[in-house]
This record gives sequence, C-alpha cells and structure tokens, in this order.
Amino acid sequence: MSRQLRSQWEFGEASECRRGLMLGMGYSEEELKRPLIGIVNSWNEYNPGHVHLRQVAERVKAGVREAGGLPVEVMTTGICDGMVLKDPRYIEVPSRNSIADQVEMTVEGNFFDGMVMLSTCDSIVPGHLMGAARINIPTILVTGGYMPLGQCRGKEVIHIHAQDKVGTAKAGKMDMDEYNELIAKSWGICGACTSMTTANSMCMIAEALGMTMPGNASVSAVSSQLYLMAYQAGLQIVSLVEQDIKARDIITVEALKNAIKLDMAVAASSNLILHIPAIANEAGYDLPWWKYFDEASAEVPLLSHLAPSGPYSLKDFDLAGGMTAILKELLPLLNGKCMTVTGNTLEENVKSAVTYNREVIRSLDNPVMKEPGIGVLYGNLAPEGSIIKIAAVPEQLMKFKGAARVLDGLQEGLDALRGGKIHPGDAIIIRFLGLRGRFGTTAFTFQEELKGIPELYNSCAIITDGRFSGGTSGLSVGYVSPEAALAGPLGLVKEGDMIEIDIKERKIHLDISEEEMNARAKDFHWEFPESEYPRFLNLFVKNVGSMAKGGIWE
Repeated sequence: MSRQLRSQWEFGEASECRRGLMLGMGYSEEELKRPLIGIVNSWNEYNPGHVHLRQVAERVKAGVREAGGLPVEVMTTGICDGMVLKDPRYIEVPSRNSIADQVEMTVEGNFFDGMVMLSTCDSIVPGHLMGAARINIPTILVTGGYMPLGQCRGKEVIHIHAQDKVGTAKAGKMDMDEYNELIAKSWGICGACTSMTTANSMCMIAEALGMTMPGNASVSAVSSQLYLMAYQAGLQIVSLVEQDIKARDIITVEALKNAIKLDMAVAASSNLILHIPAIANEAGYDLPWWKYFDEASAEVPLLSHLAPSGPYSLKDFDLAGGMTAILKELLPLLNGKCMTVTGNTLEENVKSAVTYNREVIRSLDNPVMKEPGIGVLYGNLAPEGSIIKIAAVPEQLMKFKGAARVLDGLQEGLDALRGGKIHPGDAIIIRFLGLRGRFGTTAFTFQEELKGIPELYNSCAIITDGRFSGGTSGLSVGYVSPEAALAGPLGLVKEGDMIEIDIKERKIHLDISEEEMNARAKDFHWEFPESEYPRFLNLFVKNVGSMAKGGIWE
C-alpha cells in the first residue's frame, strides 16, 4: 500500500534530511512509503483518566501497521481536573487551548497524513477535537472509557457521592473513619470518573459528533472492548487517509447540533457550553451556538438520568446499551445522515443497537423528564446568557428571589462559607472567575462544601462568571456573560441587591433600574493582577476570546 506523495516528500534538501533522520532511527525505506499516522497521545502517570493510554496506544499502532500505515506516537499535555485542585493554580481551561496549539505544532510540523488521538478527560478531549478541527486532516479519537466503580463496605460506590461528604465531614457530622474509607475506595484504577462529569460528557460528545468508533464513549476503561476499538481505529484511520475523509467532513454544523442534542438527552456537563462552541469555531463555524443550546433545551427530553443528578452510573448506562442505544433512541431528533469516522452515517452506525434497560435509557415517548438537562438563562444580569444544569436543581428552587451576598473570588467565598457568613436564602455572587478574570476557574469546591450544609444548599443560589464541574448540582448558575472582569453586570452587583431567577422562564434578573446600572458601570474599575501569575496564564488572559464562542484565541 502506498500513498500519494506530497511536496514535502519530493526530492530536495529538506525531504532528504527528513528521510535520513528516519532511516537513522531504524525505519526502512519501505516504511517511509506508507501513510504516516500520528498517534497523538496524552498519557501521563498523574492523570487517572489517562494512565492506561500508553497500553491503548499500542493497540492503535498495531491496527495502523496491519492496515499498511506507519504509526508514530507523539504527546500532548493531559491535566486532570481533580488533580489540579481548582485554585489557586487552576490552569485546566488554559491547558485546553494549549493542547489545541500542541496538536497544530506537532502534527502540522511533522506533516502527518492522518492521526489517531487518545484522550479521556475534561479539557483534553475538547483540546484534541479543537486541534483536529483546526488542522483538518483525517482523524479518529479514541477515548479512554469510564472508570470502574469503587467498592466500600460491601457496596459499589460512585466517586461523586464521596465528594458529596466533604462538607459533612468538615462540619463534624460524619464518622471520620467511615469518611476516610469512603474517599480511599470510591475511585477506580483508571478511566473517566463514573458520573456525568465533564470527562464522560466530552467522550459522549465526541461520539455524537462521529469522531469515535461506535460505542467508545460508554465502554469501561478496563474492558477488552476498549482495546478492540483502539485496534479498529488504527485500521480505519488508514482507510480515511486513502479516501481523504478529513475532520471537517465529519465535524459539520449538523453534527455539532447532534452533539448538543445528545448533551440535553443525558444532562451532560454544563462545561459543554464552552467546549462545543470552541470546537465549532475552530472548524470555521462562527454561529450563535448558545442559541442552539437553548433551542435544543426546549426540544430534547432527558432520556438517561445519570449521576450526579440521577441514580445511575456509567456502568449502568453501559449495561443498558450505552451510546449506540441512546443515539438510536434519539435518532428521530438527530440528523442521521451525518458522516462518521467509520465511513458510514450515524444512522448506519446505530441501526443494530439494542436498549437492554428501559429505566436507564428511556425512549422519546417515555422520557425521565421533558425539562432538559441544561438551560440558558438571560436577563439584565446575563445579557449574553448564563448556564444552569436544570436536572440538578431542587424543585423548591426552580423559582428564586434572594438578597445578593457578593464575594470577589473563590477563596473569599470559601472563607465566608466556613466563617458562617452565608445565610439561608442568599443569592451568593462569586465573581471574577471568568476567562479574563481568573482563567475560567470553577466554583465547584464552593458548591461541594455548600452541599454539605443542607439548610444552605436547599435555599441558596450560586451565581458566578466562572465554570462549574460536570458534577454540579443545586441552584448553581455559571458562565454569566459578559463576565465581571469585562465590566459585565455581575461586576456591578452590590451587597443586598435583590436577584430573581426563574428556571422555567429562563430568566435571571438584577432588581435595579437601567439608570442605576449605567451609573455603576461608569464607576467600575478592575485590573488583572498579572504580577501574581506566570507568563502562560498572562498570555491566556490577554488573548482568550468570549465564552459564547468557546473561549478560543481571538
């Protein structure tokens, strides 16, 4: 098998140098005539979602060689959302943009004919997809599977339920031996954390886009199926190169809308409101993506009630039929004609799928609820929109009115909570966490501690221009845009201002006059404390674009 030679392979000083270097590394002349496939891995020893990808990559390489290609493994960054401890050195979102840059530099600079990318976690999967959309060569993504459930005191446990106990333990309301055992035994050895946090959400989105082998997003990280899919991806990428099927042939506007609809059907992470528009804009589609989220929220019911908002784990979802099953159930609302990396359409990929448990994966005529997983709230506090994970909001908080408790930054918020300065019914403002203000820091740690204090969790709202983890629950409004650092209305809120939220009406409102808002805006002043941060984070702040476009480089 041989490929059509491109200009960089024509005889000349540069190509001869490259040929000589490869021969010097032990490759043969015959191998240099094969399609050159980059195996873009994000393996490292500090990210449990990626720690097994070195072995998975070997199966990809075996498939590439079997199909007549030459696999060459290269690496990108792979930061774990849980490992970076949220704050003050929280660089997971900036790492996503850096990963897309790494893909561009490594893959474009080496003139690969195609690539298979391996990733699992929160910002690595979107970073890889952004890079694929940007450079537009034949590409398949292999995601690393979901983490096996932990086992504690005779029961299987989901990690998010251990995290829920942090506030309870801090308040001295739980036996510490039981707590420590729960923390020690709630996580599995590798893979994406076992609930609908951002990692599993992004793996599902990658499959809904058509960029993975069918079923990849719902396979266990310790399953033989993952290794089989990796091998099949290695075989298939050579076929995509031969057919010249590129990333943007698959990542189309209709495929992106399919992904947004899947997002709603599984109540996926609110962080997808950032990542899907980023992938879209890297592919050249500068469209009102938040509007499409809002439209899908009105159209698509919840078909699978997965933790943290529901009772089921990713293992339950897998046993019920997994991704191919839910895509088949959702197919009447999708564009089934979209091309996928198999060379077949989405509809063809799922036609033989079977749903084995109708409680875990529902049909369109028997959904969990018609209220969608994610909604977009608008109003004078969020003119460009804000995001709420509707499926995780307690019923009594679907309509809310409370006085603002204004906190500038995550640490100030945590100090107020731990110091007893948050009261039932407060509208808790945690601001200057947005992309320009603090790199898109998540307020998840605050929300988790609040969850351990039921009288606050069941009565308060959290409103922030920062992100939330996919594990968010409660009345937690994130991504308020424009962010406070850009003199958005959130930066103008004063202590005691009344704030109203109506989830069903998709409204969030600050109860002050337009004249008062304008007067406060004239007095607003804020500067990024660049001396407190290293150069890359300063570079990110100076160049990142709006959240509504996914926070890609301006």
